[in-house]
Amino acid sequence: MRILVALTYYRPHTSGLTIYAERLSRALAARGHEVTVLTSRYDPDTPLHEWREGVEVVRVPVAFRVSKGVIMPGFGRIATRLVRSHDVLSLHLPQFDASGLALRGRRSKKPVLLTYHCDLHLPPGLFNWVVDRTVFLSNQLAARWCDSIVAYTEDYATHSPFLSRHLDRIRVIPPPVDLPSPSASEVAAFREKWNPDGRRMIGMAARLANEKGLEHLLEALPRVRARFPGTRVLFAGQHENVLGEEAYLRRLTPLLEREREHLDFVGVLDPHGMSLFYRNLDVLVVPSINSTESFGLVQVEAMLAGTPSIASDLPGVRQPVRMTGMGEVFPVADSAALAEALVRVLSDRERYVVPRANVESLFSTARTAELYEEAFLQLLAEKRFARGGEGGR
Repeated sequence: MRILVALTYYRPHTSGLTIYAERLSRALAARGHEVTVLTSRYDPDTPLHEWREGVEVVRVPVAFRVSKGVIMPGFGRIATRLVRSHDVLSLHLPQFDASGLALRGRRSKKPVLLTYHCDLHLPPGLFNWVVDRTVFLSNQLAARWCDSIVAYTEDYATHSPFLSRHLDRIRVIPPPVDLPSPSASEVAAFREKWNPDGRRMIGMAARLANEKGLEHLLEALPRVRARFPGTRVLFAGQHENVLGEEAYLRRLTPLLEREREHLDFVGVLDPHGMSLFYRNLDVLVVPSINSTESFGLVQVEAMLAGTPSIASDLPGVRQPVRMTGMGEVFPVADSAALAEALVRVLSDRERYVVPRANVESLFSTARTAELYEEAFLQLLAEKRFARGGEGGR
């Protein structure tokens, strides 16, 4: 099959959505399909066209940004050409251009499969409200013109303002998760660099963004240190020059200064580096505060490394812990409850650890790609059947 994958941001941008799309695209290419990613050239230093691990990447120049969105005047022309030359469309939402792509797919009688990653939440204000409503309308039109919609979990689908309107067309496909296995010496070297004193280490892996809730972890730290002195936080992910998060960083700065001696930033790590990161943690925390987080892939990655997770009680986000038993769930934005959960896990960590095989039985990139392939083939068969029926009338 020739598969067109479309999303606003792709690598080298780092987010749960881009990691998902990258893993899925590579896995589908490894299964023998021709995969093209259509995305924005959000960074002018990235090439307009390249091949990344068997996947063709086509980037459309960006004229200007609207909040975290991008405006690409040349998008329509390139999208029309690519839709015509591919067999199926895999659209990843939220995405401002999704409705135009879905309409092109419908008119070309090409199967369109939406994957809805999360709801969009922008800071308060009239302008951001207009942007939010515009993207929501585009997503709704895309849903109207698509053939099927993928959700990570039924839990998130039933609670999402967007997905709950389309439950009759939802198919649940677990997200793609994999994790390299580093050597013991590499794990030890990472520990020597970041935790030579062998203190208890709490991890967080995310962009430094408002919805990720880092402040609630930092507010919980003093209570944790009262029980476990010297406990530190290791933060993996982009923490500088994060698009659209300048105001959040200013609000967070006093708390960062207060906890400076107990917090280290390791930066953006490749998959191998993330594997080392997880294996040097006592526990991972996902303190997200709203439905822009729908699952938290990092939780499953940590679990594959034998590290428990503590997650906000948000639809979808709570599911990895519930499905595996590897951790605790705490009320959203409740720093005191997070501190209590951390103390429980740190006091009896082994109780929260299950064999890696148990986690792999629920989540794997290979299984996700297989389910997408089955969905594409089913939709193609339905399209062919429909065209045959039309020809017989």
